[in-house]
Amino acid sequence: MTDIDTYALRSAAASEAPAPALRYRPPMPRAYRPRIALIGAGGISAAHLAAYAAAGLDVAVIASRTLAKAEARRDAFFPAAEATDDIAATLARPDIAVADVTPHPADRLPLIEAALAAGKHVLSQKPFVLDLADGRRLCGLAEANGLRLAVNQNGRWAPHLAYLRQAVRAGLVGAVHSVEVSIHWDHSWIAGTSFDGIDELILCDFAVHWLDFVASLGLAPIAVTATRARAAGQAVASPLLAQATVGFDGGLATLAFDGAARFGACDRTVIAGRDGTLAAQGPDLSTQAVTLATAAGLARPALEGTWFREGFLGTMGELLAALEEDREPENGARANLDSLALVFAAIASAARGGIPVAPGEVTSLAEARG
Repeated sequence: MTDIDTYALRSAAASEAPAPALRYRPPMPRAYRPRIALIGAGGISAAHLAAYAAAGLDVAVIASRTLAKAEARRDAFFPAAEATDDIAATLARPDIAVADVTPHPADRLPLIEAALAAGKHVLSQKPFVLDLADGRRLCGLAEANGLRLAVNQNGRWAPHLAYLRQAVRAGLVGAVHSVEVSIHWDHSWIAGTSFDGIDELILCDFAVHWLDFVASLGLAPIAVTATRARAAGQAVASPLLAQATVGFDGGLATLAFDGAARFGACDRTVIAGRDGTLAAQGPDLSTQAVTLATAAGLARPALEGTWFREGFLGTMGELLAALEEDREPENGARANLDSLALVFAAIASAARGGIPVAPGEVTSLAEARG
């Protein structure tokens, strides 16, 4: 008879092991410090500017259709920068090399196109586009003009997610067969904002970080199955519950999002492979304890940084490093289209009652909505 311990009723104590040193910190160029223009001074722009100020980057212009917003951001983060409501004049400035374009997707599309036409390298806020055809067109425009176009998938450089990804790439857990993401947090802040009432809000605006993370692991997605629902008693109009399963060659990635958890917030990510298991867990996106369990024992890397500072610095830092080294950035827009294909497949699956949808089968948010 099999011993009861093999039924996972009790796990064996693991010996402590040294944590592998991995390059999870945000990338930065060695010497290249171009002048940057931030386009759009909405709520998320504060996270961009705070990270750039901490790193000593050169933000020369903050442009917004509302001058008062541009001035407020300038005064708070870059007092020597110009604040303006003339975006066209900003993009025409020959001293500006990089445009960080932050507005919502529909407003962002023509701004990215204008920035590329003006010869600027671009960092686009996420989600990059709402139609893969638009994304491919923008990528083509950037490539034709010898420019780099990157996407602010800032979750890639959240310390815990960056470490997990680097550990997978280093082969520390062997061939991956499962990825689990489980997030419980209070997303009721959207009440009264432009986000409230968007049915696919959680799967598009929020889950894009983790679907992008899955894509960044180098897996081979085959199909996506997803659902969404309203939580009992939730006050906002947007459904706050969603889940997605991504089938890939040799395994499954499961992602569950609960935006209605008012108490006891919890964020957990687990990656299991043939040779080990990685885990990260904490009460929020920035407070995470990471472990690596292998035959050598249990390693507990002590990570530095937070999602917003390191995440937003990582996306811009990677773009600048890629420009300095004349290479494609890891967060390049063309590769990001694979992440968006997962997002659109998840939204389409949820809209169709949870039937599987192959990545790339649905090419736009409008088509995904049905």
